[in-house]
This record gives sequence, structure tokens and C-alpha cells, in this order.
Amino acid sequence: MVALPFDDDHAPLYTVGQVAGMLDVQPAFLRRLDVERVVQPARSDGRQRRYSRHKIALAQHVSQMAASGMSLAGIRRILELEAEVAALNAQIATLHSVAAKE
Repeated sequence: MVALPFDDDHAPLYTVGQVAGMLDVQPAFLRRLDVERVVQPARSDGRQRRYSRHKIALAQHVSQMAASGMSLAGIRRILELEAEVAALNAQIATLHSVAAKE
């Protein structure tokens, strides 16, 4: 069976308007997230923003934090720390896997 783009969580398929409708936010909010380097979607050949399901979930997470009063700079730092923790957890899992084989 052939893998299709909509099967890929990282395939950039959705426009700003579509994502704004899904998340019940203003398109300007999504554009601001891009400009402020909080959630940066892919770009089409025509330079239009295109969101993957992964980026949509991230934008939803950011929207929830913003709704609770957090600044975009603070949210960006939280996302950086979450990514760092995920990378460290992956390293720990790899080390455990290697140690289990020895």
C-alpha cells in the first residue's frame, strides 16, 4: 500500500484559514506565531503557510498556553525546554536499550 501525504503527520497540507477554523483562533494569531518563531509552518511553492497535523497540535498547545495569559516569549521557551526533555528522554531510552543488550 502506498503512503499518502494525509497519512503523514508532518505533511504540510492545511492553510492558515483552515487551521484557524479548526482551532477557533484568528488567522492573525497563527501568523504572529510564525513571525515570533513560536510555531513556524512550512511554505508552499507560492510562499503560503502550510500546516501539518503535527504543527496544528503544536499551535493548539500554544493557543491554550496563550489563553492562560502566557507571553509568546515564555511559550517559546517552554517549547524549547519540552523539546530538550524529549531529546534527553530519547537518549536515556537508547542508553537503556544498549545496556540491556550487554
